[in-house]
Amino acid sequence: MNNTFPTEGNLSGLNREDFQKDINDKKTDLFILKNTKGMEVAVTNYGCAILSIMVPDKNGKYANVILGHDSIEHVINSPEPFLSTTIGRYGNRIAKGKFTLFGEEHELTINNGPNSLHGGPTGFHARVWDAVQIDESTVQFNYVSADGEEGFPGNLACKVTFTLTDDNAIDIKYSATTDKKTIINMTNHSYFNLAGDPSKASTDNILYVNADYYTPVDSTFMTTGEIAPVKDTPMDFTTPKAVGKEINNYDFVQLKNGKGYDHNWVLNT
Repeated sequence: MNNTFPTEGNLSGLNREDFQKDINDKKTDLFILKNTKGMEVAVTNYGCAILSIMVPDKNGKYANVILGHDSIEHVINSPEPFLSTTIGRYGNRIAKGKFTLFGEEHELTINNGPNSLHGGPTGFHARVWDAVQIDESTVQFNYVSADGEEGFPGNLACKVTFTLTDDNAIDIKYSATTDKKTIINMTNHSYFNLAGDPSKASTDNILYVNADYYTPVDSTFMTTGEIAPVKDTPMDFTTPKAVGKEINNYDFVQLKNGKGYDHNWVLNT
């Protein structure tokens, strides 16, 4: 653990002491990233969770545009365990918690109906990562996932690096090495509310998605394998519109299956 950069007086008002805890001989802590523009991002090494993203609006007023927590206890005991954390070994669902790799079937922990979700109940989001704050704008997290953890093969050495750039972007880089053939799909699971005010519904946010297709899901949120067009459906965000404009149109079966939008879009890249 290397955290020699000051956390006092941060824009989000978080207290470092509220994020310091010993868990299985590892220490959790608070890390504040700053750039030359005055923006700040707060993270913790428990689940590599983002706690706040303080950005200015057009009038220069700073607000937090992400849903996070104000103590390590709230991170650990969150009713939404994946809230703004790092997800692994495998983001999204694996059907029935099974996959076959080079002829060998592997069974994973089931934690979402009949499926395995986001690496299982004690995936990367629920682990204490080793942390080194490299400079005022960069922190690096490391974790070794043991062979067989949540059913995944191979000892997996992972690195996640958060950098707050001077153009107000959060750059997240992932890398991993393993000693066995395995699967991996790491990502960040942030919940945003761009109003900077949790009392205002995020469904009012205007969304544009450059995607002509999406992947439908069944009643367990599992992708069906189909790639369907968004045209003439509530899934079409190729023209910007409010997230909530059609979200309650349960006559469209995909919004019923997803309880709103819980889908992947196939980007036009």
